[in-house]
Amino acid sequence: MKKILFYILLILIWEGIYKLGVDILRIWRPYILPSPIDVFKTLAVLIEDNTIGIAIIASLKRIIVGYFISVIIGVSLGLIIARFKYLEENLGPLILGLQTLPSICWLPFAILWFGLSEGSIIFVIAIGSTFAVAMSVKYAIKNVNPLYIRASRTMGAKGSKIYTHVILPAALPDIVSGLKQGWSFAWRALMAGEMLSSTKGLGQVLMVGRDLADISQVVAVMIVIIVLGLLVDKLVFERLEKNMRHKWGLDRV
Repeated sequence: MKKILFYILLILIWEGIYKLGVDILRIWRPYILPSPIDVFKTLAVLIEDNTIGIAIIASLKRIIVGYFISVIIGVSLGLIIARFKYLEENLGPLILGLQTLPSICWLPFAILWFGLSEGSIIFVIAIGSTFAVAMSVKYAIKNVNPLYIRASRTMGAKGSKIYTHVILPAALPDIVSGLKQGWSFAWRALMAGEMLSSTKGLGQVLMVGRDLADISQVVAVMIVIIVLGLLVDKLVFERLEKNMRHKWGLDRV
């Protein structure tokens, strides 16, 4: 109930700023900052004609495929880098540098290699998330308490058993957090890909709003993206994190 009241208060403040800036002081035009009423009306229209529903389904299909690819490659890459010191010292800085590249930088490669197709968008999603996942996995493994490793050796564990039975289980909570970060990178990459393509999706609906100077539609799509992100975090990653922390006794008292 407190959360609902908090968001209602934010909407009222938003409406108050709009009225003050547009109707009273006339500092800006309505198309610069829309009123929340106009945004929700536009959102209702997009829902009614199924524009937003089709866009959500199309975007979710792309991000699930692209993110799944990035998880497979990113986790494998992170494990390899963390396992071999030579690769960590030489390949690690390169991956860290690639992680800082905005996803939109990969669009020219995507278009040249795959054309304006589903493949190009999925490529941008995968490449935009892979390096973030890889670095998160690497740091998760490196941050495992050395005491666990020494204790396992004392009890007779050797070689790969230490890695599979001690290091990986201990790093799982941080790895899940890294996957969550990779999901956010995948969303940004998805929007970058869809905004430059005429294909259906949330990014394309957002760009239509921009082209028509319909700022209400732009903000409505932004709200949908935020809500989807929060739902995935609540239903998937938050549950995974809680389960991991409970399993390894990391719950706060």
